[in-house]
Amino acid sequence: MPAKPRSRPVRFDIRKGRPGDLDALMALEQSVFTVDHLSRRSFRNFLTSPHSVLMVAQENGRGGAIAGYVHVLFRPNSRAARLYSIGVAAHAAGRGVGIALLQAGEQAARKRRIGIMRLEVQPANRAAIARYEKSGYRRTGILPGYYNDGGDALRYEKVLAAG
Repeated sequence: MPAKPRSRPVRFDIRKGRPGDLDALMALEQSVFTVDHLSRRSFRNFLTSPHSVLMVAQENGRGGAIAGYVHVLFRPNSRAARLYSIGVAAHAAGRGVGIALLQAGEQAARKRRIGIMRLEVQPANRAAIARYEKSGYRRTGILPGYYNDGGDALRYEKVLAAG
């Protein structure tokens, strides 16, 4: 059996999202997720909310395309943050974009002195579950009927080390 050709690495920088990213974020959202899509209005609000951070992985090359995004929500007076969403473009999957975004989201929480990151994930999303577990997240429960299509969610959390 011939060896599978190696994919070229995706080179990218992670930066804070901005209003000019809306079209790219909407396209990415529609291509990555099958349920619970964020609206343009939601993205616009998340980009400017003091209780939210939305960062993008912008490729070096490919016209500076957005290869992915991470969105973290912060509740006032809470020691826990919620990893609301990570979306990675299909051409960038498996090339380090997702883990870099996860780490950037965790770092944003640490900067706000947040001690715990929580998230929900579809049980069928094996790649994301593997990424979270490898990154130190542990499953804490199941949320029946969580998604708008009636699907369940698995809840995970991680204690964030200072630094």
